[in-house]
Amino acid sequence: MSATTPAARIFSSDNTAAASPEILEALTRAATGPALPYGADHHTAAAKRRLSEIFERDVDLLLVSTGTAANSLSLAALTPPWGSVLCHRDSHINTDECGAPEFYTAGAKLAPLAGDDAKIHPDALRAAVRRRAGDIHSVQPSVVSVTQATETGAVYTLDEVRTLGEITEEAGLRLHMDGARFAGSVASLGCTPAELTWRAGVDLLSFGATKNGTMTADAIVVFDRSLTPELTFRAKRAGQVPAKMRFHAAQLDAYLTDDLWLHNAAHANAMATRLQDGLKAVSEVVLLGTADANILFCRLPQQVIEGLLADGFTFYHDRWEPGVVRLVTSFATTEGDVDDLLDAVRRYAS
Repeated sequence: MSATTPAARIFSSDNTAAASPEILEALTRAATGPALPYGADHHTAAAKRRLSEIFERDVDLLLVSTGTAANSLSLAALTPPWGSVLCHRDSHINTDECGAPEFYTAGAKLAPLAGDDAKIHPDALRAAVRRRAGDIHSVQPSVVSVTQATETGAVYTLDEVRTLGEITEEAGLRLHMDGARFAGSVASLGCTPAELTWRAGVDLLSFGATKNGTMTADAIVVFDRSLTPELTFRAKRAGQVPAKMRFHAAQLDAYLTDDLWLHNAAHANAMATRLQDGLKAVSEVVLLGTADANILFCRLPQQVIEGLLADGFTFYHDRWEPGVVRLVTSFATTEGDVDDLLDAVRRYAS
């Protein structure tokens, strides 16, 4: 992507979107006057209160600067070095974290499982939680990690999360949710955050926000608060306890105020649906899976890919197999942006 690529033509990632104006305003207010350091400020307390209200129970909050840190620290608190993390083979922790989960857990092994739409299949999980359990020669199943929404843009339904949660609990394991696009999942399902997490058995949630409006603030939401002391020490050791934490907290507080997080996510989802509906009408395009959230995969003819790239559109292509394209919308994507892309696809496909 060129530094001069118009924002309207960027469909490579929701990370390319700028911050929501409300987030910037909150940062400006937080920069006025002093505040206690290391999370002892009123912004952090306010963000924790809002999360407790949203999740309908008292939760603990650890603010971090990246989703990688949120995932890796969470898994480290749930997994001994001789443990294994049961995850989908296409999960972000398995394909895009550069070994960070293994590093933070001091060597716990990721155990990839199968399932359509990058969702762990219950039968695969039932077999995995028993595999070599108690065998001193093997890593021990310790935690299950689900990605919500998945890397293909699918969303685990409430029943699917509950089923995986029941299998996990019966096996005496813990359940982690990588919620990099958690807001999009809640908006897609129309459920409550509580239903999708702790009521379904989730112990820790990596609460993503940077893809949906914040600048530098992601979080770990702790439902099993017995884990908080260890997580706090691990976060400090990992350099994830900033002195001026109020700037992370102010972002998250604004993100949660007046349901900004859900409005942003619902808009991103709607733009992906608009894109999907438009592509359905182009006979040369083959849709792959369903855009439950804000990610869409499809197969495009080579001349269409080349034409779009020549026009300055950016997106991932040929990363999976020839002709397969990933298109991602964000809270900043407009209907006009989507329609411009669709017009270009039709032009080069004809």
